[in-house]
Order: sequence, then structure tokens, then C-alpha cells
Amino acid sequence: MLDRLQADLSAAMKAGVDVEKSTLRMAIAAVKNAAVAGDAAVTLTDDQVLGVLQAEAKKRSEAADIYKEAGRTDAEASERAELAVLERYLPARLSNDELEKIIAEEVAAAAAQGATGPKAMGQVVKAVRTRVGSSAEGAAIAGLVKKALG
Repeated sequence: MLDRLQADLSAAMKAGVDVEKSTLRMAIAAVKNAAVAGDAAVTLTDDQVLGVLQAEAKKRSEAADIYKEAGRTDAEASERAELAVLERYLPARLSNDELEKIIAEEVAAAAAQGATGPKAMGQVVKAVRTRVGSSAEGAAIAGLVKKALG
């Protein structure tokens, strides 16, 4: 994954695409910082690199929302452009309908084991996160599970 980022950075530099260049440089730097964080430097797996990219994308999304609330449309547009570049490297997001279907299945499975209502929240969220992996945000999962459990 890191090799793909670096190859795409080279292509962006040759093409002269400024937003892509700066975003990919930032992403590569974040990945390298994550690799040297902690007691010893490690080589990150593709899943770990994906986690770093997801965190960076979330930062861009939150920053864009804050800029929008503050009326700074220029800064919001910049953050959204960076987010669009990062999203090319992230797995496709599940739609709410697909996520709700998976949640309904897991709620039914928990109910079959005798876990119902708010007490089943942790069990259902854990099962859903295992099934969907990184294709849905934790906050979205938790909100929909809470709604499904009543």
C-alpha cells in the first residue's frame, strides 16, 4: 500500500497536480510517523497503513465540517479535495441499508442467545464490526445498533 502511495505521488508530481501531491505527501508522512511511533520502528502491514489513511480521512472530514460551520468555504473545499484523494485508497463504504441488514441479523443472533435490549449492545457491536471490518465507521455502527435494540 505504501508503495502504491509513493508511485501515485511520483505520477502526481509529473502531472503537476498540487492537491494530490500535498495530500499524498501528508499521507506518506503519517504512515512513516506511525511506523516509528512506539519503542521500535516497524514495517506497517497494509491493514495498518489503511488504518492510518482512515484516520487521516476522518481528520479531513471533521475539519471540513468545522470550516463549513465557520463559513470558511475556501478551507472547506481544500479539506474536501484532500478527502477525495484519500478516499481513493480506502475500501468502499457500506450503505446504511446494507449495514442495517447486517445489524438486524446480529441482533437476531444475540436474541437467540438470550441477549436483548441495551445489555446486548456490546455483543452486537462487536459482531457487526467483525463482519464489516473497515467498511463502516464505529460511530455509525453504534448508533444503528442502539436504534435497532430500542
